[in-house]
Amino acid sequence: MRNILIGIVLLCSGFAFGQNEQLAQYYYDKGDFDKAKISYEELLKNAPSNTQYFLRTIDCYQQLQQFANAEKAIQDRYNRYKQGVFLVELGYNFQLQKNDAKAKNYYEQAIEKIKVNPNDVYGVASSFEKKVLLEYALKAYQTAMQIQPNFNFNFQIGMLYGQLGKTDLMIDLLLTESFTNPQNTNLIQTQLSRFMNGETDNTAFKDAMRKALILRTQKDQDVFWNHYLSWFYVQQKEFGKAFIQEKAIYKREPESLMSIVNLSQFAMNENDDETAVEILNFILQNTKDLGLLIQSNAYLMQIKIDNAQEKDYPLIDQELKQLLATYEISPFTLSLQIIQAHFLAFNLKKTEEGKAVIKKALELNLNEYQKADAKMELADILLLEEKYNQALIYYSQIQLDLKNDVMAHEASLKAAKTSYYKGDFEWANKQFKELKAANTQLIANDALEYFLLINDNTAADSTQVALKAFAKGDFLIYQNKKQEAITQFQNILKTYKGQEIEAVTLLRLGKVYESQKDFASALSQYQQIIDNHSVGIYVDEALFFSAEIYNDELKDIEKAKPLYEKVIFNHQDSIYFVDARKKYRELRGDKNL
Repeated sequence: MRNILIGIVLLCSGFAFGQNEQLAQYYYDKGDFDKAKISYEELLKNAPSNTQYFLRTIDCYQQLQQFANAEKAIQDRYNRYKQGVFLVELGYNFQLQKNDAKAKNYYEQAIEKIKVNPNDVYGVASSFEKKVLLEYALKAYQTAMQIQPNFNFNFQIGMLYGQLGKTDLMIDLLLTESFTNPQNTNLIQTQLSRFMNGETDNTAFKDAMRKALILRTQKDQDVFWNHYLSWFYVQQKEFGKAFIQEKAIYKREPESLMSIVNLSQFAMNENDDETAVEILNFILQNTKDLGLLIQSNAYLMQIKIDNAQEKDYPLIDQELKQLLATYEISPFTLSLQIIQAHFLAFNLKKTEEGKAVIKKALELNLNEYQKADAKMELADILLLEEKYNQALIYYSQIQLDLKNDVMAHEASLKAAKTSYYKGDFEWANKQFKELKAANTQLIANDALEYFLLINDNTAADSTQVALKAFAKGDFLIYQNKKQEAITQFQNILKTYKGQEIEAVTLLRLGKVYESQKDFASALSQYQQIIDNHSVGIYVDEALFFSAEIYNDELKDIEKAKPLYEKVIFNHQDSIYFVDARKKYRELRGDKNL
C-alpha cells in the first residue's frame, strides 16, 4: 500500500510538472515574458541542472531588459560548471546592451576555452550559430580541429562558409569532404541542393558548382567525380549531360546499368522523351538481362504511343506483336501485354481484342500487384465501353486486395470518376472527399479538383443539368474522342454562358486543344478565363498553362514571364506556385544555359 501511495504521488507530481512546462512554453511563445520568466524560474528550482530551462530563463530576463539578473545567473552557472558555452552567453548579454568590447572579450575567452578543452567546441560553436555569430562559430570549429586533429567539422565549416557568402570555399571544402568520407555524400548533396534551389538568385552558386566539378573530373580520373557531376546535371534536369557522365562511368565500370536505368526514369518523369529514348536504346544495346530488356522496350513503346499520330498506329501494332512474340506471353512480359491491350482498346478502338489480351494475362501465375495491374486495365477498358458497373467491380476488387496501398487509392479515384461519368455525383463526391487526404499528392490534387467541381456546380444549379453535360464531355476525353469532346464543351459554353460551369469548361477546352497542338485556340480559352473569371478558382491554372505554352511550345519568353509572375505574386496558394516560381527564375536568368 505504501509503494502504491508513493507511486500515485510521483505520478501526480510528474503530471503537474509537465503542465507547468506547457504553461511556461505557452507564455514564452505568446511573448508574455513576465509570466514565462516566473514559470521557468519555478521549473529551474525543481530541475536546477536543466540547461533548456536555464537558457529560457535567461532569454526572458533579456527580453525584459533585466540584464543584471541575466549576468548574475550566467556568471553563477559558469562558476559552477566552467563550460565555455556560458562565456558565449555572457558575451551575448553584453552585446544586447551595445557593449561590444566586453562582448568580444567573452567571445574570445570562449574560443580560448576550446584550446584548453576541445570538447567544449560542441556547446560553444552551437551557441554562436544559434545567435548568428557565424564568424565566431567558424573560429570555434577551426580552433578545435587545430587542437584535436581527430575532430572533423568540415561539414559544419562548409555550411558556415555558405551562410557567410563564401561559396567557393564552401563548395571546395564540401566536395573534398565528400571524396574523403563518401558516407557523408548524401547529407552534403542534400545541403548543396538547398543552396542551388534556394529562394535567392543562385546562378553564381550553380556556376561555381559546375566549374568545380568539371575541374575535378578533368584533374582526377576517379569515377567518383563523374557520379557527382551526373548528380549535379540531374538536379538541373539536364539529363542529356548526365547521360554523358553515366556512359563514361559505364565504360569503366560495366558491372551494372542501374544508374542509367534510374536516369531514364528521371528523364521520363520530366517528359524529356528525346533523352529518355536515347538512354533506353543504350540499355537495350548493353544488357542481356531479360527484365531490363522487357522494361526498356515497354517504356519505349509507351513513349511512341504517347507521341504517335493515327498514321503511326499500324507500325506500333506490329512492333507490339513482334515484341510479345520475341519475349513470349508470361508474367515477365505483363507490362507489354497491358500496353498492347490499352493500345488496342483506346487507340485502335478494338475493345474486344484488348479485353481478350488482359483476360489471357489474368490466367497466368501473377502476384497480387500484377493481378491488380491487369484488373485495372480491364476495368479501364470496360469503362471505355460504358460498362460502368462491371468496371466498378474490378476497381473494388483492387481496393479490397491491396488495402491502403497507392494502387488501391488509384483504383478508388478511378471508381469515383466512374460514378462521376455516369452522373452519380453524390456518391462520387463522397469518394473524392475521402481521397483529398490521400498520401499521393497527384491523387489528392485530382480528387480535390473534382470535389470542388461537383460542389460548386451543384450549389449553382441543384438540378445538375450543366454538370451532367460537362461530365459527358470529360467522358468523351477519356474515350479519346477529342473532336466530340470539343463539340460538347462548345455547346455547354453556348447554353450556359455566364454561369458557374463556364470557367471550368473553358479550361477543359483549352487542355483538349493543347493535346491537339492547337495552341492558338488553347490560349484563347485561357485568356477568356483571365479576362472574365479573374476572381475564380481556375485563373491560376489559366495563367500557368498559358505561360507553359509560350515558354515550351512557342518559345516566346517575353510573353511567358509576366504570366508566371502573376501566379507567383497573386496565387501563392496555387499547386502551380512552386513550378511557376522555378520557371520564372529560369527565364529571368537564374539558370545555367
